[in-house]
Formats: sequence, structure tokens, C-alpha cells
Amino acid sequence: MTFLVGAVVAVLLICLLFIIRLYIVVKTGSNHKPGTKGPVAALVVAGSGGHTTEILRLMESLSAAYTPRHYVIADTDRMSEEKICTFENSKQHSDSKSQFTIYRIPRSREVHQSWSSSVLSTLSATCYSLPLVFRLRPDMVLCNGPGTCVPLCVAGLLLGILGMKKVLIVYVESICRVETLSLTGKILYLISDYFFVQWSSLRDKYPKSIFLGRIV
Repeated sequence: MTFLVGAVVAVLLICLLFIIRLYIVVKTGSNHKPGTKGPVAALVVAGSGGHTTEILRLMESLSAAYTPRHYVIADTDRMSEEKICTFENSKQHSDSKSQFTIYRIPRSREVHQSWSSSVLSTLSATCYSLPLVFRLRPDMVLCNGPGTCVPLCVAGLLLGILGMKKVLIVYVESICRVETLSLTGKILYLISDYFFVQWSSLRDKYPKSIFLGRIV
């Protein structure tokens, strides 16, 4: 009985420390400024279709300091890899030091997929995301809405909680979201360091968000 009580107390203490550490990492994240002393390793999450188009438009405005760039796409996405390669090949004409890699992980949730099966697919994606993010150790995770980015952002957050490295989580809500956030946006609104929206109506509803007009 004493052993059981001690085990329960130990688990509760670990949970408490985890929550405290999570709070500190989330609240102090915006004070972290990667790139002040060198290049910024960026992990860029590309969805399919419009998500990929928007994230590549956003990437066009980033300087050469954001290197290397690690793109992550869903394993069922057949078009994004070609778009990324075309974009990066055109970028290399002006930046001879351009470096990029592309990785595939299982998709967290397909369109119209049931919520019950989404839990299992998200867990599967997380199993792939954790070792990938821990190996790459990016300075920043940049994403704009695909469900694939949730486990990757959680993995980046975990790096900070464990004290291994602070990973800046930057989320840009899709321009098609005018009145309400996407499901991914609602989740990452809680843990992102910078949360950008492209409509003032969203900024009014979500005070943590940053409105800079149309950025893609």
C-alpha cells in the first residue's frame, strides 16, 4: 500500500513539473530570437493543394538566413514534393548555399476521416514526428494549417519542455479562414509562439493572434 501511494505521488509530481515546464516554455517562447547569431534551421510543414501553395509564397519572403530548410509532407501527398523542388531550384539561382530536404510522415487526418480513427492516425504520425524532430532539432517550425503539423509542433514543444532546445513554433492561419479558425489553428493557438491571422475579424476574436494583413 505504501509503495502504491508513493508511486501515485511520484506520478503526480512528474505531471506537475511537466505542466509547470510547459507553461514556462509557452509563455516565454516569444522572447526567444533564433538567428541573431547565425542561420535559422527551419522545419516547414507543407499540406496538400492550397496549403502548399500558401506556405511556398510565405517562404519566398524569407531571407537566405533560413537554412537549412526541412520540408515535411504527408506520405499520401503526391504533388507537394514537385512544387517544393521547383520552388527550391528556382531559389538556388540567387542563393548558391541553399539547402533543403524533404521528409514524409503519415498524415494525421484525411479529409472527412472519422474522429475516432483520427486519434489513431495522429498517434501514428506522432511516432514518426518525435524521432524526426529530435534528430533535426530545428530552430523553428513553420506551418499553416494541415493536420500533419500538429504532431510536429508537439514534438518541437517537447524538445523545449525537456530542456534540450527551444523550438519556435510559428503558425500562419490560411487566408481562406475569415470568421473561424481551422481545427489545427484552434489547437496550435494554445501552444504557438507566434500565431498569424490574415483577417482582422479573427484578430478581434483571438487576442493572442497577430494581424499583418494578407501575407500570402
